[in-house]
Amino acid sequence: MWIPTEHEKYGVVIASFRGTVPYGLSLEIGDTVQILEKCDGWYRGFALKNPNIKGIFPSSYVHLKNACVKNKGQFEMVIPTEDSVITEMTSTLRDWGTMWKQLYVRNEGDLFHRLWHIMNEILDLRRQVLVGHLTHDRMKDVKRHITARLDWGNEQLGLDLVPRKEYAMVDPEDISITELYRLMEHRHRKKDTPVQASSHHLFVQMKSLMCSNLGEELEVIFSLFDSKENRPISERFFLRLNRNGLPKAPDKPERQCSLFVDLGSSELRKDIYITVHIIRIGRMGAGEKKNACSVQYRRPFGCAVLSIADLLTGETKDDLILKVYMCNTESEWYQIHENIIKKLNARYNLTGSNAGLAVSLQLLHGDIEQIRREYSSVFSHGVSITRKLGFSNIIMPGEMRNDLYITIERGEFEKGGKSVARNVEVTMFIVDSSGQTLKDFISFGSGEPPASEYHSFVLYHNNSPRWSELLKLPIPVDKFRGAHIRFEFRHCSTKEKGEKKLFGFSFVPLMQEDGRTLPDGTHELIVHKCEENTNLQDTTRYLKLPFSKGIFLGNNNQAMKATKESFCITSFLCSTKLTQNGDMLDLLKWRTHPDKITGCLSKLKEIDGSEIVKFLQDTLDTLFGILDENSQKYGSKVFDSLVHIINLLQDSKFHHFKPVMDTYIESHFAGALAYRDLIKVLKWYVDRITEAERQEHIQEVLKAQEYIFKYIVQSRRLFSLATGGQNEEEFRRCIQELLMSVRFFLSQESKGSGALSQSQAVFLSSFPAVYSELLKLFDVREVANLVQDTLGSLPTILHVDDSLQAIKLQCIGKTVESQLYTNPDSRYILLPVVLHHLHIHLQEQKDLIMCARILSNVFCLIKKNSSEKSVLEEIDVIVASLLDILLRTILEITSRPQPSSSAMRFQFQDVTGEFVACLLSLLRQMTDRHYQQLLDSFNTKEELRDFLLQIFTVFRILIRPEMFPKDWTVMRLVANNVIITTVLYLSDALRKNFLNENFDYKIWDSYFYLAVIFINQLCLQLEMFTPSKKKKVLEKYGDMRVTMGCEIFSMWQNLGEHKLHFIPALIGPFLEVTLIPQPDLRNVMIPIFHDMMDWEQRRSGNFKQVEAKLIDKLDSLMSEGKGDETYRELFNSIIPLFGPYPSLLKKIERETWRESGVSLIATVTRLMERLLDYRDCMKMGEVDGKKIGCTVSLLNFYKTELNKEEMYIRYIHKLYDLHLKAQNFTEAAYTLLLYDELLEWSDRPLREFLTYPMQTEWQRKEHLHLTIIQNFDRGKCWENGIILCRKIAEQYESYYDYRNLSKMRMMEASLYDKIMDQQRLEPEFFRVGFYGKKFPFFLRNKEFVCRGHDYERLEAFQQRMLNEFPHAIAMQHANQPDETIFQAEAQYLQIYAVTPIPESQEVLQREGVPDNIKSFYKVNHIWKFRYDRPFHKGTKDKENEFKSLWVERTSLYLVQSLPGISRWFEVEKREVVEMSPLENAIEVLENKNQQLKTLISQCQTRQMQNINPLTMCLNGVIDAAVNGGVSRYQEAFFVKEYILSHPEDGEKIARLRELMLEQAQILEFGLAVHEKFVPQDMRPLHKKLVDQFFVMKSSLGIQEFSACMQASPVHFPNGSPRVCRNSAPASVSPDGTRVIPRRSPLSYPAVNRYSSSSLSSQASAEVSNITGQSESSDEVFNMQPSPSTSSLSSTHSASPNVTSSAPSSARASPLLSDKHKHSRENSCLSPRERPCSAIYPTPVEPSQRMLFNHIGDGALPRSDPNLSAPEKASPARHTTSVSPSPAGRSPLKGSVQSFTPSPVEYHSPGLISNSPVLSGSYSSGISSLSRCSTSETSGFENQVNEQSVPLPVPVPVPVPVPVPSYGGEEPVRKESKTPPPYSVYERTLRRPVPLPHSLSIPVTPEPPALPPKPLAARSSHLENGARRTDPGPRPRPLPRKVSQL
Repeated sequence: MWIPTEHEKYGVVIASFRGTVPYGLSLEIGDTVQILEKCDGWYRGFALKNPNIKGIFPSSYVHLKNACVKNKGQFEMVIPTEDSVITEMTSTLRDWGTMWKQLYVRNEGDLFHRLWHIMNEILDLRRQVLVGHLTHDRMKDVKRHITARLDWGNEQLGLDLVPRKEYAMVDPEDISITELYRLMEHRHRKKDTPVQASSHHLFVQMKSLMCSNLGEELEVIFSLFDSKENRPISERFFLRLNRNGLPKAPDKPERQCSLFVDLGSSELRKDIYITVHIIRIGRMGAGEKKNACSVQYRRPFGCAVLSIADLLTGETKDDLILKVYMCNTESEWYQIHENIIKKLNARYNLTGSNAGLAVSLQLLHGDIEQIRREYSSVFSHGVSITRKLGFSNIIMPGEMRNDLYITIERGEFEKGGKSVARNVEVTMFIVDSSGQTLKDFISFGSGEPPASEYHSFVLYHNNSPRWSELLKLPIPVDKFRGAHIRFEFRHCSTKEKGEKKLFGFSFVPLMQEDGRTLPDGTHELIVHKCEENTNLQDTTRYLKLPFSKGIFLGNNNQAMKATKESFCITSFLCSTKLTQNGDMLDLLKWRTHPDKITGCLSKLKEIDGSEIVKFLQDTLDTLFGILDENSQKYGSKVFDSLVHIINLLQDSKFHHFKPVMDTYIESHFAGALAYRDLIKVLKWYVDRITEAERQEHIQEVLKAQEYIFKYIVQSRRLFSLATGGQNEEEFRRCIQELLMSVRFFLSQESKGSGALSQSQAVFLSSFPAVYSELLKLFDVREVANLVQDTLGSLPTILHVDDSLQAIKLQCIGKTVESQLYTNPDSRYILLPVVLHHLHIHLQEQKDLIMCARILSNVFCLIKKNSSEKSVLEEIDVIVASLLDILLRTILEITSRPQPSSSAMRFQFQDVTGEFVACLLSLLRQMTDRHYQQLLDSFNTKEELRDFLLQIFTVFRILIRPEMFPKDWTVMRLVANNVIITTVLYLSDALRKNFLNENFDYKIWDSYFYLAVIFINQLCLQLEMFTPSKKKKVLEKYGDMRVTMGCEIFSMWQNLGEHKLHFIPALIGPFLEVTLIPQPDLRNVMIPIFHDMMDWEQRRSGNFKQVEAKLIDKLDSLMSEGKGDETYRELFNSIIPLFGPYPSLLKKIERETWRESGVSLIATVTRLMERLLDYRDCMKMGEVDGKKIGCTVSLLNFYKTELNKEEMYIRYIHKLYDLHLKAQNFTEAAYTLLLYDELLEWSDRPLREFLTYPMQTEWQRKEHLHLTIIQNFDRGKCWENGIILCRKIAEQYESYYDYRNLSKMRMMEASLYDKIMDQQRLEPEFFRVGFYGKKFPFFLRNKEFVCRGHDYERLEAFQQRMLNEFPHAIAMQHANQPDETIFQAEAQYLQIYAVTPIPESQEVLQREGVPDNIKSFYKVNHIWKFRYDRPFHKGTKDKENEFKSLWVERTSLYLVQSLPGISRWFEVEKREVVEMSPLENAIEVLENKNQQLKTLISQCQTRQMQNINPLTMCLNGVIDAAVNGGVSRYQEAFFVKEYILSHPEDGEKIARLRELMLEQAQILEFGLAVHEKFVPQDMRPLHKKLVDQFFVMKSSLGIQEFSACMQASPVHFPNGSPRVCRNSAPASVSPDGTRVIPRRSPLSYPAVNRYSSSSLSSQASAEVSNITGQSESSDEVFNMQPSPSTSSLSSTHSASPNVTSSAPSSARASPLLSDKHKHSRENSCLSPRERPCSAIYPTPVEPSQRMLFNHIGDGALPRSDPNLSAPEKASPARHTTSVSPSPAGRSPLKGSVQSFTPSPVEYHSPGLISNSPVLSGSYSSGISSLSRCSTSETSGFENQVNEQSVPLPVPVPVPVPVPVPSYGGEEPVRKESKTPPPYSVYERTLRRPVPLPHSLSIPVTPEPPALPPKPLAARSSHLENGARRTDPGPRPRPLPRKVSQL
């Protein structure tokens, strides 16, 4: 039986449980569970991560933990009774775990690893806490580490900031909101702005000295030098280096590195330098021989300096190399560092070219203890500490120092009978009073142990040496008295013996007889002469002698003047025990000289503060001793001295001595009677304040009042203890009188000077510190009344100076923070006076920061649920006094502009946040009674209205996202809870007072607006939270959105007929609310829409306003980026806007306006779908087709369905920006044309819009024209640019703006030049099908044709599409998919290449038009595309496959022509026809014949640099024919069976026969031409070709072909051959015939559309002949790719030619195989080097075949690519034939086309014919491969009768070819659809083209490629022609001059 558990309530799963038993609950290890019931070893409960699913699990799988239960019963809550830090750690680590894995998925490796380390660290710290063996301090330290790491991780992962108090999480309900704000703000500030350290330390580590001329030991001395004051500021760090320049004691790290400690912030500036002096120890001269002298001297070596500012840029730990300099003259060594700093280059130079000192330097920040913790490794290894000279900025009590610093400055010595100056060395000893030398008290610097004697360095031959060496003498205090320092002077000989001869000495005593130490400063000492053997050990012999020149006069004066020799030192004492001040000693010994007391007390103020604090206790004892001795005589003096000492401790340098004084007062002070004198003197001063002219001294007294009161109170307590509390009343009266005097002086107004107000300010600053002292002797209420009276006496007028106002407020602030205010009794007394002053300041908007702080402190003391009477009364007082002013203050400060400086901005945000927290605290404390009293307090409805508007406005401000930092979710939730509670109270007042006849639109609108933005807050969208966070929020606050939604609904229902005021204004806001995926909220809100529609219908009879508002709002919501995946689900559910709510639909269906309602919903639904797609696409990073396609879909929707012009124009510009970003310049131009066509050439003014300024319509249209021309230019679409140039030129001409007209004509001319001179690539076109429901709406189950990028082939395009749609599945066939694919919940992509079919044939068929003009018309303004698929119909004949080989030809018609506003357009219509095997054969032969003619023509006109292409083509055709190629056609179609069974094919069979005979004729002529040009080494091949040709003729049944050759000339496409102007006339012989090049697109499939980058993109096996090299036609036409091909491959990978005969494994492969890479490499080899022969060329990849196609662009003749042979000669089934009108003869003189190299690789002309890449292009005249699926016609048949080239041998006249005509059956585009025009052509049909204003077109950085010239006929077509009408027969155009075009 299941029993509810009593104690087993909470546990952790210790082993995963799969829950396979009935009712089992699946659990994972680590899950926490709440247990509800138990039964026989099983528990029933739920996992806390998913409380909705309950089940059973074994009790053994759970480890129970202690927990307390709240709300026992059905809704009980379990809280673990463990340390709150542990609970937080556990829940945080759980949340992190999920996010940590996501970091790995998102490839954020750095954060992933860092977080992993932190998590492990936290787990380790958690174990330490759980074990529970830590000391209290260690536990505190561990918790600090844990919380720091938790905060770091939360910040990195974008989680919320956690408010904490003493490392534990704080429940916002348990503290006031102001305290919560402070905790949050403190943690945020700590996170954002690290506190600047006031103390800094420099870590120095010596690495090595690098110098070429070492060899002696060195001493290196580091110190810090202030170049501004020209003095060292630190002690020295001293270390020794060995002969190699490395530290001498490597095993002792403390000897190699040092920490320069206690640098203040003022010392981190650029004029503080690290100086390094290097002394060598060795011979006198660096170059002396080694045996010259055995004695070693200290000699200068070099110096280096570095500014400390160089280290501030970054804490680099890399070694620095400092340059080492040496002074030019040794005498300047003492100031070498100054010379280097001042850059006096003439005084020093480098010690060596490669000399450098390697050191490591690092600045550390923080106090020394913090540094010890953070850099423990440095201290554990050992580091010497180098102090500052003297005391640090802050002197700490208990600091023991007794250091005497001596600087050996300089000396003046005589020659001493020598011819040259001496080499002087100074030796120093410390000698005690007994004459013994003190051992180890001379310190050269940190890092080196102290020594007993010091030897200076020696300057060579210098009688006035200057050393400036600093030494520290840490002599103990007890050794100071009687000790002296002796300096001995020796001359160092440079002779071999190297002796040092003593010639004099000096000395100086350390302490004078009166007890004072040697004074600081420079001392000029007397040099006493002596001999080498003088015994100086007996100190009594010289101590009686004078030691200093400055001290002794009188008898010895003459003796002093006699000697010129002197020696200078500088001393500086840093001691906490000894003094150099005589006045100090006199004061401390006052009892020995009672007569000097007055003088000593007067001189106390002149004594240095550091001397006083050193002897603080002794000094205070002295003062109070003197006061006890004679208070009448010395009372005032002692009081003044005491004030001086107290104020001395206010100085930051001595601030830390305050505790010393406090300790003295508590433990050592014994003046029981002192209080009387202190009160008396203090009152005397206060009474004199108003009269005294000079207030400085009085202000000093008032500043010291805190400690004066401490002495008074302690003295009184001592007196009370001693006397049993006598004179209590007298004492109270004295204090009362004193405070009366204070109140009187405070109440006085300052007149004139302001000295009085300064005194008042000084008093107020220190007065709050007195409260705690008074509380020691008086009752709380007494003190509170005293303070209230004192503060109440302050004058309230505000015209007194601002500084006093601020001080008053600070005094109030300190009062609120004081211990006195925390007591409820005293607080109630003080609160009115506090609120009074606050109200005054807030009203004037002064000192807001201080006001905010005071208010925060006031509310911090009022806890959340304090229902005590005193608290409620306090709230009453505060509401009455401050609520209104608080609201006004928040409105005022939030409406101000934010300050620009970051520090001020922080302050601004802080003060706003604090006021907000105060307001929220106040509102949270208000009960029903308070609200009722508040609402009743308003006398009129106007006042209530103003209040409500004010508070609603403030609430809207509080909801703003920028009100709190983004991770302050806790604070936001608390604020929202307070807001919603207040709104519920106030909405009642709104209903009662502002409905019906009192209706006020403004206040209701404000209410609804507040409610909507409240619901839409990001911090309330619980769906975005983690499950644990969502659970916590729901438990604490519920879903506040639903509460507010219910309130909106309730208020809306109360409005009645007033609802009309809010339609349509509230439609948008309410729609935004319905977008929130909260079912309950939608249930409440969506019925309001029905209500709105109903009221709108009643008022106006339609929904136009509702519809317009809905559409606008939807678009703005999307453009704001609202929503993510949650919103996708939301839209899907709301798409039928009322879908999820059938009751609402029923309501609509019952209404009379049902149809219009449903129509509205349908429109909005479609817009939502597009907007949703748009938003999703815009999330992608880079610009891709999806973004562009989606934008096109949306702007079309706005144009066609919604007719919203402004939105339409906005999306035009969004699309334009996308195109520019993707560098689709042509598409960008077409896009901008959409806007251009909306404008007229008028002077109508236009407003500022988007990026356009305010201007006239003419100016904007001109600007647009110029921008469009620039984009057409950059996109190499120069023809379109020319048309626009003409249009704008017309406008300039009409306005007589000839300057701009000239520029425009020049621009037009430049575009013509670019067409002729620059090369441009022809793009590939690809058909893409998007199938499946997972595609965006605008793509789903649609097919498109896409214009590829430059150089983009099928494989690259396929890969790009797969990258754009990574989840798509590639379809591996070209068949139309079935319905299952359409309806699949997946994405399927079907891609293959298609061939463009140009609509306009005129330019393409006209002879003499250059190829680079024709190329434009082949790939621009294309509506129709074609794709061929070969297949076998019926039984396949294995011996002759061509009998059953059919071709399925698919034609695709687009909704817009390409190019247009997008790179792809949807297919509007598709037509499929089938071509019979015979038609296929005819097309193949036509293509091959055309190719042969072109090559022969090129060869004759010498456009070919190399004959190899012709050789290979002839070889391929003849070889294939001989080996059975043509005979296969004969077997298939010329046999009797076929002719009888296909009587309708008679003409086609005749045509095939004619083509075969024509091919033979062309081949014979080609061989004749070949013979003329063939090189000698190719003759054998030529002979072989001739022999094979005769075999071929015989197989065709042709006998003497040559005999009749002349009778039937071969017709060449360009009519009669033309010659260049300078060439000889054309001859009829093969030798002389020159044919104008004309390219046949049938010869090379889509030649012009291939760039040279696709060297391997065209099907290579066109080389193979059908019978010999192709295994079967199945293989030739196989549509199934092999395993090696791309999943998207088709036989169309490279060329639009479907009928590729390449092996399937070689077709459409995304990568080149090795052999093809090899063949590409071979393309650059000479014929001898190549592995393949010219006769049997190697099959190559399709892309390789394109090399020639592109390289030979200029050399290959071109012709009309449009029509296939069947369309011209024999109409295929269901296809109408078309007949182009005869092409006009070009008036231009023919010239040989120049050879144009590849734009990618430069090839010499010789490489063209040698390239094996070309080998596949010319192989078989019969191979189905040679047929081009582009179906471009050669134009040959149409020109048969125009002009012919006579050949030497007559042949029978060929059968006449029927002339095809354009029929009316050509499918005509539906005119009903009028999508936006997308081409210049169509645009011109509707409206005259625009007129611009200024003509500055930016020049493109790179010239675009080649273009064609727009013909006059075309421009007229642009203006007058319909969109897709078929032209009728036209007369041949007359020749026109270029200038007319």
